Amino acid sequence: MSAVELVCGVDEAGRGPLAGPVYAAAVILDPARRINGIDDSKQLTEREREKLAARIKERALAWAVASATVEEIDRLNIYWATMLAMQRAVQALRVAPHEVLVDGNRCPKLSYPVRAIVGGDAKVRCIAAASILAKTTRDAEMLQWHERYPHYGFAQHKGYATPEHLELLRRYGPCELHRRSFAPVRVLCGEEPQQVELF
Repeated sequence: MSAVELVCGVDEAGRGPLAGPVYAAAVILDPARRINGIDDSKQLTEREREKLAARIKERALAWAVASATVEEIDRLNIYWATMLAMQRAVQALRVAPHEVLVDGNRCPKLSYPVRAIVGGDAKVRCIAAASILAKTTRDAEMLQWHERYPHYGFAQHKGYATPEHLELLRRYGPCELHRRSFAPVRVLCGEEPQQVELF
């Protein structure tokens, strides 16, 4: 296989929630082992994502998933924590890519050529594959947190700011999984929201 074929797709999951880490995945698909049904993770059902995640892990030339913690999100801000998770995912690959394609309009600093593609998870198969791995891995962790904190309903909303989550957050206050740098959580902690510079 020539080096030009080693294109890595990168995507994240969990930038928006009020709780939990942010995840990123990096995937180099194997053109000799096609996987049918790959699409942007948001367009798939949970069952479809789980089935495809297993196939991607089995058939991809290389894949890796990494995260940035809640503490890192609060310390760095969500933008830089997401870039950190992406860097970690690419660095964890057991095969060096020739080029990295990232969903969105910003790229992490990498030792490989990298391009940002807006809407890439709907346009590029390796980015869509990365979106599936990032989403399923993060969802699995949020299910584990639900076992520890069942009263927050993490199994249902995965940390996103649904009306139910906001109500439970008001009722019980934040736990260790909540991002205190995010405005709704800061307000409930009795602190004023801060204006955060992303770049």
